[in-house]
Amino acid sequence: MFILSRLYSVPPESFQNQIRELVIHHVGELSSVAILADNPLYPLYQYGVGMEVHQYLQAMDGKRGLSVTLTLALDADAPDQLLGFALALPADDDAQTCALAFLAVRASHRRQGIARALLGDLQAQHAYVELNTFAGQVPWFEAMGMQVVAANGPQVLMSSTGHASEALIGRLDIGPIYQTTEVHQIHTYLLNQQGEEAMIEAEQLRDERLDQLAIQAQECVRQRKTVH
Repeated sequence: MFILSRLYSVPPESFQNQIRELVIHHVGELSSVAILADNPLYPLYQYGVGMEVHQYLQAMDGKRGLSVTLTLALDADAPDQLLGFALALPADDDAQTCALAFLAVRASHRRQGIARALLGDLQAQHAYVELNTFAGQVPWFEAMGMQVVAANGPQVLMSSTGHASEALIGRLDIGPIYQTTEVHQIHTYLLNQQGEEAMIEAEQLRDERLDQLAIQAQECVRQRKTVH
């Protein structure tokens, strides 16, 4: 069993650590790059996406001009243990609108209704919810009442109405994260470990996968629009 807990301020360090661990282990699902675990660049995105989520959590102090809410799924018998989380970005100009930025559940606790409950809790708070997901995950979100809007690069934009929102939703500029000293150090380490040729191939594989996902996203949207 699990319980949900909504947070509106920076979570305690223990939960931040558990969220970071969950992100690191599921970065392929959470990153818009959809990096595969066997790609040599994987550690780079583990750090980058982990840092992105960390900065969103820190923004919950209200001092960074971003609106962020966090819902935790906790073990009912051990409420200090995180089973999953949903991080959302409420619109600045419309209390009824928000974007789901991250949704993750521990692999050991999937198919227990946790992700459904996390998204359902968000839908109960906001009349309009939007998110980006990969084509393979679209059917699950459709079962939760979300509708396909359009292809968005390698992902599919979905919303609770089937239309894009015109609300103002603040998002983190993740570019600077990948320009930090830490990222350069990780890249240098990987370069020394794998060699230049392997790193170039890794980038090519990443880009080819993104192209494939973009085609899948477009086909997914085309099928839905044709049916409807």
